Amino acid sequence: MKPPQCNSSAAEPDAAAQRLHNAAHVVDIKCPCIDPHCNSIEPEPQLHTDHQKRETSTRANILSTWREPCKFPPPLPQQHQLLARTLFDYTTAIMVAIGVSALLLALSTLSSVVPSSAAPVAQAETPAKAESSYWVANVKHQGVAAFNPTPADYKVWRNIKDYGAKGDGTTDDTVAINKAVSDGSRCGEKCDSSTTSPALVYFPPGTYMVSEPIIQYYYTSFVGDALQMPTLKATANFEGMGLIDADPYIPGADGANWFTNQNNFYRQIRNMIIDISAPEAAAGIHWQVSQATSIQNVVFNMAKGAKGANQKGIFQDNGSGGFMSDLVFNGGAVGAFLGSQQFTTRNMTFNDCDVGIYMNWNWLWTMKSNTFNNCKVGLDMANAPENQTVGSVILMDSKFVNTPIGVNSSFATDSIPMTGGTLIIDNVDFAGSKTAVQDFKGASILAGGKTVSSWAQGHAVAAGSEKTRVQGDVVDAPKKPESLLGKDGRFFERSKPQYETVEASKFKSLKDAGAKGDGKTDDTAAIKKAIADLQDGEILFADHGSYIVSDTITIPAAKNVKIVGEIYSTFLATGEKFGDMENPVPVWQVGEKSGDKGAFEMSDCIIGTQGPAPGAILMEWNINAAPGEAALWDTHFRVGGYEGTKLQASNCEKNPNSTHTANPECIGSFMQLHVTKQSNGYFENVWLWTADHELDQASHSQIDIYNGRGMLVESQGPVWFYGTASEHSQLYQYQFQGAKDIFYGAIQTETPYYQPNPDAMVPFKTNEKYFDPDMSKKSDKTAWAVRVVDSSSIWSYGAGTYSFFQNYGQKCVTGQNCQTDINEVENSTNVNFFGLSSKASVNMITSGGKGLATDKDNRSNFCSTLAIFAQP
Repeated sequence: MKPPQCNSSAAEPDAAAQRLHNAAHVVDIKCPCIDPHCNSIEPEPQLHTDHQKRETSTRANILSTWREPCKFPPPLPQQHQLLARTLFDYTTAIMVAIGVSALLLALSTLSSVVPSSAAPVAQAETPAKAESSYWVANVKHQGVAAFNPTPADYKVWRNIKDYGAKGDGTTDDTVAINKAVSDGSRCGEKCDSSTTSPALVYFPPGTYMVSEPIIQYYYTSFVGDALQMPTLKATANFEGMGLIDADPYIPGADGANWFTNQNNFYRQIRNMIIDISAPEAAAGIHWQVSQATSIQNVVFNMAKGAKGANQKGIFQDNGSGGFMSDLVFNGGAVGAFLGSQQFTTRNMTFNDCDVGIYMNWNWLWTMKSNTFNNCKVGLDMANAPENQTVGSVILMDSKFVNTPIGVNSSFATDSIPMTGGTLIIDNVDFAGSKTAVQDFKGASILAGGKTVSSWAQGHAVAAGSEKTRVQGDVVDAPKKPESLLGKDGRFFERSKPQYETVEASKFKSLKDAGAKGDGKTDDTAAIKKAIADLQDGEILFADHGSYIVSDTITIPAAKNVKIVGEIYSTFLATGEKFGDMENPVPVWQVGEKSGDKGAFEMSDCIIGTQGPAPGAILMEWNINAAPGEAALWDTHFRVGGYEGTKLQASNCEKNPNSTHTANPECIGSFMQLHVTKQSNGYFENVWLWTADHELDQASHSQIDIYNGRGMLVESQGPVWFYGTASEHSQLYQYQFQGAKDIFYGAIQTETPYYQPNPDAMVPFKTNEKYFDPDMSKKSDKTAWAVRVVDSSSIWSYGAGTYSFFQNYGQKCVTGQNCQTDINEVENSTNVNFFGLSSKASVNMITSGGKGLATDKDNRSNFCSTLAIFAQP
């Protein structure tokens, strides 16, 4: 992964920026680069010196380009002072130098643009009951971390009250909560990553006073009571980056964090009220994370007016993906301060925030179903036109109420880089905004007072035509299919169910059914029996563990099966059944045959292999259901790179220094997910990952795992993919084959780091039954990111398709030529890509062997970006 570029331009600093400048020099920390074109200069990414895997953090890349003397951005026009990005440019290093409180104070010098006339929306705190009927608190917890050094003694489940937390609104519970999180030999500072010490930390109803950050260790879920959400309340003297900190900065370590932010996987926060209204400066959550992470059902309460001028709900300064949904932000200077490579957010409500969303940087971001009430500015994505750090934003199915300025943007005819600041607006109600989109100087680009059906700024390409620079309504926008829309006319969505009204007695333990989950015992028969024994209204609770599967597990569609994991319960396929790559069979088969009617829900699970399984299709999706009734949430496919898989650094470490074929000991699965022709489904926050590096062994080194295919989708629809990703498979990451009525946004891909050593011709051969591409005809013989073949009505709202390596070398990143072709559209109609970004592929989109859009013609801050690609 590539970090964001530094933000800078030359002029006199304002007073607050000068204070930051002075503080930085007191401790001899240098300032960011001052080249006005530094955002378009892309130094070759350097790999982490200790962990040879993904790419460096923002900190490392920024520090590598900092220089003296310091210069600061020019003063902004009066109407834009609220939106100033100046003070956020120096975040990473200065926060270490001058302390978090001072940083947050400096970050918040936001002045008013338009006063808010409506009364604030208050968030009432309900007195907590002594007990809760929420099933999570009442089921028997007998999960075991199978590959922990001492599994019998290690606690997966933790109730913070068992560690001394009172929740009485008076007692400082900081120490007790942090003890609950850190108990046992867990993955904390300088651990990098581990899957062997998971923790599900439960917060019962109550008000918990917090004076220092609650640090979320790796592989941790914070789960509050869903019936009566607990409140984490900052004391007036709170000091720290955020009330909850998912990646703390290490004091005196030159801006280093506990975890490599691009590898900060597998963590959740849900069902909480976070109150930071008392301290002068604070953030609710410091969320510097990567894939397989989520925040859901969280309310952020901040002070309103001058008292909340230094408060932010979410502070996200770096990272590489993730998902958030069902969040409410009340008051404060900024509801959500965001910066990450790619991300999906859905159903976020901002009440009485000065700025609802402050988009500091990204490569791409998909925002759906946002509501802005009584904010001064809804979305600020502007900075100096000569130095845009925002790659692209898709804002869709959203609404602005009494929010004078909807979106602030600095995209212009001559802005730098050429496609930086790409913006797509799709079905957004600006009736409550005077200005829907304004420019850097405060001039109206798009008037408010109406619903905007389709509008874009950036580069647009229609198949067979040259690129066009656009800023305006999308003419003759294609009509969306009714099958993909909900009753409200928006694209359908459904949040992960938490079954809060289901009694604990209805949850049937997989271990009580006889499964061991010890990573050694074959649990196939026990799993099948547990599913067969489920009665109407019962839910299978997969206690945490590693369950060995040696035969296909078929879910009867008509049985309406629901499976809930206990913090990423893992199912590992192994054995002869899955050994023949010429005749693959499913591990999980949802519906016996394609088109079977019924319902199925699965959440908080992981599916992988133990050892090579070249004939395994990890999940075959056959079920046909009403919208949202057949779904995966927070369920991930993970092949290799962790304990129990036998596909690790010890036997599969990379070997770039000699020409070689695929090691048969390091073959993963045939395919991770197959959505068959007569099926449909809903998939949210699902990551298909063929490991590129080791998560558990001490080296954490890069590894070669050979997985055949990511996701094959043949469905005739409707299918929805929210916040999904597919990485490092040999042939392709996503293939839509003969598919119809498909929605996805955002998606993210990476092609294998080892290619072309070996290339995409091995180890898996072309299998026509599964519509494999003929790699002998592909000039560079590297994997595809996205293929759309013989398909129609494909709706892509945000896609990041990246190529970072050639045989683990990265000179090609600077040359933008790690591969020739990365995305393909063949013999398809009504294909609509909004917000497509690619990296280091000469051609962004190919059809018939010809490039339709090139990297060099569509450069953005790091990737190349198209606002629109249309194949009518």
